Amino acid sequence: MCFISQENPYMCNNECDASTEELAHPPELMFDFEGRNPTTFWQSTSWKKYPKPLQVNLTLSWNKTIELTDDIVLTFESGRPEQMVLEKSLDQGRTWTPYQFYATDCLDAFTMEPKTVNELTQHTLLDIICTEDYSRGYVWKNDKTVRFEIKDRFALFAGPRLHNMASLYGQLDTTKTLRDFFTITDLRIRLLKPATGATMVDENNLSRYFYAISDIKVQGRCKCNLHGNTCVYDKGRLGCQCEHNTTGPDCSRCKRHYHGRAWSVGSYLPIPKGTANICECYCHAV
Repeated sequence: MCFISQENPYMCNNECDASTEELAHPPELMFDFEGRNPTTFWQSTSWKKYPKPLQVNLTLSWNKTIELTDDIVLTFESGRPEQMVLEKSLDQGRTWTPYQFYATDCLDAFTMEPKTVNELTQHTLLDIICTEDYSRGYVWKNDKTVRFEIKDRFALFAGPRLHNMASLYGQLDTTKTLRDFFTITDLRIRLLKPATGATMVDENNLSRYFYAISDIKVQGRCKCNLHGNTCVYDKGRLGCQCEHNTTGPDCSRCKRHYHGRAWSVGSYLPIPKGTANICECYCHAV
């Protein structure tokens, strides 16, 4: 484990050795209990092969469709990356699409004009943007996080304090592309360039450049197509506890003998209780 010193409040011991407990920074430290003292975190190798890019992929997989309900938050203990891409998959990692680009200079890094989520509208909510808000060089006291703003996108329909959730649910109910936007099976964090804190890289001190993350928060619920409220582990896999005579990991089909009407996703409408769209028994009179 590594700790943050008072003399160097944003950088850890430059030495990283997975074979030595005191110098190891394994991935599980991104998901352990927060608030510990000293702070624990994952750390990458340093940029000793500069000018070859220091690129690291971090992949989170659930083997299950998940609906995001709050911001994705990464907490860095190194400087926040100068270039980074957050990507999503809807098919368990077979294909990937970008969620958001992050850079100190979006035009230079990705040939994209910089934009913030506050510039989005209901009509442009699904646009993939590049933001410069989270890519300043070194981390200071209250400036450690990188976010993908889920709630700000919800607010485009539900209002700034999310008081009008009926409007949001109505849009989710009728717009598949919107539902899919907030749905994932996997997330990938592509770290492309570490913080340098300057315009030039100090080639005489390359060990100071690396990535370090103390926490990753992804808040969501199992996607059960509104035919279930909870998920359980069964034989090592996450699956919905299905209701309404449905079955499957996502409650995405009717049970045997319950094909009296075609399966359909549940509905948020009418608010507040919605419509179950129950699979009906296909029965023959005896």
